[in-house]
Amino acid sequence: MVEENIQTLKHSNTQTFKHSNLFIMKPYLLITALLITTATINAQETILPAPPQQGTIALTHATIHVGNGQVTEDGTIIFTNGKIVSVGASSSVQTSNAKVIDCSGKQIYPGLIDASTNLGLNEIGAVRSTRDEYEIGDINTDIRSVIAYNTDSKIINTVRSNGILLANVIPQGGTISGSSSVMQLDAWNWEDAVYKQDGGIHFRMPFLARASEDVDPSKDAMEKIDKVRTFFREAKAYFDEPKHGHTNIKFEATKGLFDKTQAFYVHCELVKEMMIAVEFAKEFGLRTVIVGGTDAWRIADYLKQNNIAVILNPMHTLPAIQDDDIDDAAKAPYLLQQAGLLYCIADPDENYRYRNLAYNAGVAVGYGLTKEQALQAITLNAAKILGIDDRTGTLETGKDANIVVADGDILDIKSSNVIYAFIQGRQINLDNKQKQLYEKYMTKYGLK
Repeated sequence: MVEENIQTLKHSNTQTFKHSNLFIMKPYLLITALLITTATINAQETILPAPPQQGTIALTHATIHVGNGQVTEDGTIIFTNGKIVSVGASSSVQTSNAKVIDCSGKQIYPGLIDASTNLGLNEIGAVRSTRDEYEIGDINTDIRSVIAYNTDSKIINTVRSNGILLANVIPQGGTISGSSSVMQLDAWNWEDAVYKQDGGIHFRMPFLARASEDVDPSKDAMEKIDKVRTFFREAKAYFDEPKHGHTNIKFEATKGLFDKTQAFYVHCELVKEMMIAVEFAKEFGLRTVIVGGTDAWRIADYLKQNNIAVILNPMHTLPAIQDDDIDDAAKAPYLLQQAGLLYCIADPDENYRYRNLAYNAGVAVGYGLTKEQALQAITLNAAKILGIDDRTGTLETGKDANIVVADGDILDIKSSNVIYAFIQGRQINLDNKQKQLYEKYMTKYGLK
């Protein structure tokens, strides 16, 4: 079948390009692409989404990290129909009529939440056909990442193995990239995966030089910012009209920003950029979140006064400016914690494909956070910023049973080993392609 398709492609493209000096090269490029695609399809593992929870499950005799700073030793957590119904000391929790899983010596955590990813939109960075995170145009308020989310991404299985059960999936491209959605990572299609749809719109602030460098911001950057400001003024005027002569799709997409059902995510790093973000928040009454926030610790009190939350860059990163301390990113969570600012830690790193989220939080422990504060920065705090803390982020009665069970400390790259994970009570498959390859070659070389 593949051979017949190749012959057809050869004939078709030779005819199409017979008057071009590319007519020899083009068929072979297409043949290569077809062979790569065929090989990729044949190489995929079959990992099916879990069915709905059946019956009641009790995880017993574990150390339970609630996610809000509380820890219960020798605890039991019970959940049914995807919801947590009981959490407490094993001696005080009744487990009758429940399927009991003995977790003695294990650690139980809320499912981790990565608040800044393009998971499911970008599979292989070097292969354009597997990337669907960019859209052309500059003001793309009407673009929605949710409908492009690919539940068959093989990266999803690898991040689940590290305890990440929810991700905020963000589009890219343009000054305003569009809306992100929170997805749960075990689904047949994007409709099944949606946890919170179109939760916020993303503005990518053009880079501005620091005032201390005595360099004026580029004219182009300021023009882009003014263009966005003008757009929002026009959008606000549009919604102030009792009737519209015509429907403006780009304006309509911003309605949630003005009624505060959506967050306004501003991607920026430096003080001057964040101050402009605060100006936007004040002028238009937007619920604003800084994404990146390298310098947020420098103006933490100012951001707190203006109710601005921060999604921090990963700790495993270099400083934004050459003269900054090499460990600025690692110190930032502790400094924001001391200031009482709402923040979370994210891992948008495409090189490691988001799997280091917990370990970034672990690095912050080495710079002043307690372990429970670091855990909260990737669970409850992330849930608050994304607007899903009424459903998840902690292990409390009434919330979704998004639960991770690990052999060791989930923040420690050396000891962490996730052995069970549940999304809304469904026990998910923690297998992935990398684990399968490991098993394959351990067997081949007699190392098992």
